[in-house]
Amino acid sequence: FSLRDQLRRASISIMANIAEGFEREGNKEFRQFLSTAKGSAGEVKALLYVVLDAGLASSEQVNRLMTLSEEISRILSGLLRYLKDSDKKGKKFK
Repeated sequence: FSLRDQLRRASISIMANIAEGFEREGNKEFRQFLSTAKGSAGEVKALLYVVLDAGLASSEQVNRLMTLSEEISRILSGLLRYLKDSDKKGKKFK
């Protein structure tokens, strides 16, 4: 049960960090929270390996979730890259 709860917390952390960073209305802070969200996506992937190794889910189920986690990570990387190269600083700095 604790593994399930940790997986759930890490998944929720992705969404929560994106939302919190966006609400800060500053490019630099948003990037920091996106980076934290990306770290949580990595945690989800690591926990999925534990689930697979422990035989708690089928490889098909884990692969599906792993694919989604990797896609989230790629999307976050792209958004981080865009914000880094952007001259937009957010509402906070206008």
